Amino acid sequence: MPSAASLRLHDDTPREDHVVHLRGVSWEDYEHLLEVRGDKSAPRFTYLRGTLEIMSPSKDHEAIKSLIARLLECWCIDRGIEMMPYGSWTLKERKEERGAEPDECYVFGTEVRDRPQLAIEVEWTRGGMDKLEVYRRLGVDEVWIWRKGEIHVFVREGDVYQNVTRSRVVPDLDLELLASFLDRPTLTQAVRDFRAAVAGGGG
Repeated sequence: MPSAASLRLHDDTPREDHVVHLRGVSWEDYEHLLEVRGDKSAPRFTYLRGTLEIMSPSKDHEAIKSLIARLLECWCIDRGIEMMPYGSWTLKERKEERGAEPDECYVFGTEVRDRPQLAIEVEWTRGGMDKLEVYRRLGVDEVWIWRKGEIHVFVREGDVYQNVTRSRVVPDLDLELLASFLDRPTLTQAVRDFRAAVAGGGG
């Protein structure tokens, strides 16, 4: 993985994730493409009112989203917090003409839900679709967007997302601390160092 400093200075101009935008795409076309792709995790599709984004994530994009997810899961498991990961769950709403596939998403607690409470997005390449506008009417309570070494938290207030300093679904988790361990070369080292920092009072 790149160093923490290089993650903060990452050149996010469109060159690593392969992103294509198609306009004038009907809802029926979108659903047909989902059917043709099947259960594969890539490419990922995002749909908003006739515009379709097709994204094939790069290796670094996938590594960052996986590290964020595994550290979150580790933190919850260590505290006995019930949660379930659903990966790139396809969320769609025909009436709102919106569809999204998060990098990762979660339901917390044991209640059965038809939407995740948390979606995680990695913005490794700039110029993609406005994910908050897509999620706005898909019923997702909270969205984390990783960008240039930082995790930005957005919580749903009525019909809009507000940028806040701490998560509502896991308010005791120090996301700045978590993000500082995304430069480790292996998941094992990231988890080990994160647990040590938390145990030492870091979060």
